[in-house]
Amino acid sequence: MSLVRLVRLKVSAGAAKPGPALGQALGPLGVNMAEFCKQFNERTDATYKKETPLTVVLSAMSDRSFTFDVRTPPTSYLIKQVLGMEKGPQKPNLQNPAGYIAPEAIYEIAKIKQMDEHMQEIPLQSIARSVIGTCRSLGVKVREVEEDTDDSGKNGLQ
Repeated sequence: MSLVRLVRLKVSAGAAKPGPALGQALGPLGVNMAEFCKQFNERTDATYKKETPLTVVLSAMSDRSFTFDVRTPPTSYLIKQVLGMEKGPQKPNLQNPAGYIAPEAIYEIAKIKQMDEHMQEIPLQSIARSVIGTCRSLGVKVREVEEDTDDSGKNGLQ
């Protein structure tokens, strides 16, 4: 039993079904698509909301067996979920941002991304910087939430 190929797939959590999308990737490797879908759906049903896009790294073996690793959702998906966005802007522009995200949310997304096996050794600060870079590419600015403490509307500035 030797490794034939590693394949990266984007599959929706709890909604994998044999079809053309999976068939083109798994068919040539001789992987049983129905068995993959069954195992994938069982593994992701309890952990993720249905239809959450996940990255799967599948290792196909020469005896038609397989193993797979389910990774966390893409960073851009997590950012859009925090902001309540359907999709990112056509032309991201930081002068006219599509939204604002708090540093606390960046930290939470970084902690989620650190759960991936290949990211466990990377410092959380480095992952957070990567999340900030993804925010920029989506046209989202990172800023503290400003609280109005003064009734004059000047935010405490004289």
